[in-house]
Amino acid sequence: MRVVGSERLPIKMWLDSIENGALDQARNLANLPFTFKHVAIMPDSHQGYGMPIGGVLATRGVIIPNAVGVDIGCGMCAAKTSLQHIDRERLQAIVNRIQETVPVGFHWHASPQDERSMPGRKSQDCMPVVWTQFEKALHQLGTLGGGNHFIEVQQGSDGHVWVMIHSGSRNVGKKVADHYNEVAVELNERWYSEVPKSHQLAFLPVGTPEAEQYQSEMEYCVDFALANRRLMMARVREAFLDLVPDVQFDPLVNIAHNYVAMEHHFGENVMVHRKGATQARQNQLGIIPGSQGTKSYIVRGKGNPDSFQSCSHGAGRQMGRKQAVRELNLEQQQALMNAKGIIHSLASEKDLDEAPGAYKDIDAVMANQADLVDIVVELTPLAVIKGTEE
Repeated sequence: MRVVGSERLPIKMWLDSIENGALDQARNLANLPFTFKHVAIMPDSHQGYGMPIGGVLATRGVIIPNAVGVDIGCGMCAAKTSLQHIDRERLQAIVNRIQETVPVGFHWHASPQDERSMPGRKSQDCMPVVWTQFEKALHQLGTLGGGNHFIEVQQGSDGHVWVMIHSGSRNVGKKVADHYNEVAVELNERWYSEVPKSHQLAFLPVGTPEAEQYQSEMEYCVDFALANRRLMMARVREAFLDLVPDVQFDPLVNIAHNYVAMEHHFGENVMVHRKGATQARQNQLGIIPGSQGTKSYIVRGKGNPDSFQSCSHGAGRQMGRKQAVRELNLEQQQALMNAKGIIHSLASEKDLDEAPGAYKDIDAVMANQADLVDIVVELTPLAVIKGTEE
């Protein structure tokens, strides 16, 4: 852990180097009047909107929508199967079945999904934005999305085949995030807030109607994102059962990495914002994925107080999306995964934004957070399904 002590509050960082834009954002967080104790920056951190991805911010009395982000409730789930091995031909057939039942990228289900799979709807007064998006969300339930979201079949160091899914709250989460950030910006201007608008850190005071509505809708989006992952995992399980009738799936390991919640740290109840960071309480199981060409990990938290009991949510980007498309070589990135026998989703140059070379070294990321988590299972990729934004 490195400590930057030049700001109003310290910045504690679990990484060897950080891009200037992300460090500037961390400095902005450390100088907020309501930031509590210090700012924690995880080893996968990189620049985001307002707050670095891979950041943990505790505040007294306020919520910052941009410190949660637009994909509210985005997270990981993983399940161990009873299989100890799967041959490539059968694996390819399973991947094909999954692609038939789980829409990716901008695609949704043509028909609404069973509403019983959705979280229970609260009143329209509590969730005005969710109500406007509910019917669309029924079509988005059980869909992967694009970007860095994925479904991956993996070989575990425990001798079992695993399935891992990374996805979030789809369009409903973005609508909620955008709406309440706009509300916060308008209110902050009305209050002549001392927080510069250019920092993209507009806030809502806890206890105000606007903050209570945001919390209600944010919590719904977290629940929807989990329901989304659960339905996709059910479809993955069906695909496996079609090819391996006696396969069994263990209960899900699930962890979200974009949310805010009241927690008790350093003797106080504070609002903890995790943006691209996961909770890592003592003995809590979590998930840290690599890239589609590298290992992922099931981990157990150590409850480190300096990180607000948190850890990274993945390897973290070392290249922006456009930079990766410009600078990485398609044949080299494909060869890296082909040499490992991975069934992958790197088909053309537009997919290079999700190539392994766009991400940090997961081994270095894990080494940098050895005081935050213990590794329980190493997971080596066998097959990866990713969405495209086109």
